[in-house]
Order: sequence, then C-alpha cells, then structure tokens
Amino acid sequence: MSSEEQNTGWSGGKNAFGDFAPGMVHYTDKVLFDEVWEREELSKRDRSLITVGALTALGKMDQLKFHFGFARQNGVTDEELKEALLHLAFYSGWPNGMGAMSVLKSIIEEES
Repeated sequence: MSSEEQNTGWSGGKNAFGDFAPGMVHYTDKVLFDEVWEREELSKRDRSLITVGALTALGKMDQLKFHFGFARQNGVTDEELKEALLHLAFYSGWPNGMGAMSVLKSIIEEES
C-alpha cells in the first residue's frame, strides 16, 4: 500500500504543533496515524485498548484524555474502559489505575 493510499487525513500533530515542531507533526500524522494505526493485523478497537493499557501503565494521564475519546470512536464502550482500568490497576499500580479512572470519569461527567 502506498503512503497516498494510507493517508487518513489525520492532522492531530499539525493541530497541536503547527509549524513549531515539523518532525513531531510528520511522525504523528504520517507515520503513527497514517501507517501504524492503519495496519490490518489489529483492529483499531484492539489498538485503542492496547494504547489505553500502555498509557495507564506509564501514568500518562494527559495523553489518556485523547485516547479515551479515540477508543470510544473505535467501538470501546465506557463499561469496557472502566473494566480495563480496574484490571490494569492490579498490573500497573493502583495510583495509575485510579488516575486513569479519574480522567475517564471527568470525560463522562463533562458529557452529562
């Protein structure tokens, strides 16, 4: 598949950094989201769950806010996210699980 066929039109890196960090924009938009996320070997839903798990384990709460929304777009339900975070708390540390659950709770409450 050529890079033109893989182009999803993702512009999150460009939106975040504009001309400030062209390398970060390129690797975010063209490599990560146009190439890695579009690989057929895993569904986007599975990739979202893996990403949420990794970000939770690493304590990257800022990035989780975006990835919870992306996971929901990719078909992961709020109940599945809650259960994944409960499970992750035992493997990634209770503070990381609690922090991630707080981020998810705030997202859900903002929508209510």
